[in-house]
Amino acid sequence: MSNSEYLKLADTIAAEIASGVLKPGDRLPPQRTFAYERKIAASTASRVYAELLRRGLVVGEVGRGTFISGEARRGASAPGEPRDVRIDLEFNYPNLPNQTALVSRSLEGLDKPVALDAALRQATSVGTRAVRDVAATYLSRATWSPNPEQLVFTGNGRQSIAAALAAVVPYGGRCGVEALTYPFIKGVAVRLGISLVPLAMDSSGLRPDALRKAHEEAHLSAIYVQPTVHNPLGTTMTSARRNEIVRIAEQLDLLVVEDNVYSFLENEPPLAALAPDRCIVLDSLSKKIAPGLTLGFVVPPLHLRESVMAAVRSGGWTASGFAFAAAERLMADGTAAELARLKRSDAQARQKLAAECLSGFEIQANPNCYHLWLTLPSHWRSQSFVAAAARRDIALTPSTTFAAPAGHAPNAVRLALAAPAMDQLETGLRTLAALLRSSDHDMEATE
Repeated sequence: MSNSEYLKLADTIAAEIASGVLKPGDRLPPQRTFAYERKIAASTASRVYAELLRRGLVVGEVGRGTFISGEARRGASAPGEPRDVRIDLEFNYPNLPNQTALVSRSLEGLDKPVALDAALRQATSVGTRAVRDVAATYLSRATWSPNPEQLVFTGNGRQSIAAALAAVVPYGGRCGVEALTYPFIKGVAVRLGISLVPLAMDSSGLRPDALRKAHEEAHLSAIYVQPTVHNPLGTTMTSARRNEIVRIAEQLDLLVVEDNVYSFLENEPPLAALAPDRCIVLDSLSKKIAPGLTLGFVVPPLHLRESVMAAVRSGGWTASGFAFAAAERLMADGTAAELARLKRSDAQARQKLAAECLSGFEIQANPNCYHLWLTLPSHWRSQSFVAAAARRDIALTPSTTFAAPAGHAPNAVRLALAAPAMDQLETGLRTLAALLRSSDHDMEATE
């Protein structure tokens, strides 16, 4: 078989994966069986399987088998959307049983002609004075209160990341990121022509020596960090580490883009409290309120505000007038704050359950957050474990999704605890615990 023919066969399998004929966790036949069924040589079947492996569409290990990858249909660096699975431990948006009623009460009257007419008008990247005042109060933390005139708004948190990076990192520029980071930034960096530089971490967060070394080797324009409730690790930077990172950023004349989306779970002040002229704070409402109600916040130093506004306009990332109107009500009347309080309690209950169900395994968890990091036993590999979980109708995220340097992902998975009901969550966690103890000997060998 020619090179083009074996690639065509690999393309055929890839199309079956893309269409859903083959689903994450499905097992491919042993290569000899595949060769017999397709009337090809065994050596050709080996080349097809190797090509599928190279594309990240399958995972396979000696003694286990070859399976459709747990992330094959969404791309290695793209965060997942909710899937049609029984237990979703991948999609991390908390929905409380009573939150719709609370939101409905807050938005009562927004459908009246006068209010609706105002809400349906064209909005700008800076909203109105009223919404800026309300948002500045809502975003305030302990030692940090933003000036309302700093605020710029986007449609959601991801757009806030894109706008901030577009404003401060030039095309072809370099941005430092934690070695494990929020996956969306990998995709947006490609679209903006930005090179991401992975920076080593330890238990306190981003390592200062790694930051200094990376900048000395080749100039960084900025760094993107998650100082509070890091995704996926759940860690929060210590006070000493925050001070050290800010000090180095000032010495090296680096801008700090800090993602504070999960900070409502701990209420830590941002790095901007230490260096207001150096830091751009990002936040959003979707996790605090509901995934269907989005508004993103960018809080840059005043001297960068115009650049951020221009990035929002050119990117088409301006929020809708209705989102502004709804968010203003929810923030002003205390509903958003109440939902955050309730979700903090909910997250703590879910972490407690996870600790009980996964007792004896190596987990890294913040008792206040909605996800945990599970290091796998040596007989499992991240992709294989995700595929095995998918066969049991459980979706979770492999470490490769979060790894900034390709090929350097730890042998771990992230479990998002927010989406399932508590009884479903317990079932899923106990199923995973049993899977962790198993070596899955029922799988056929990979040839």
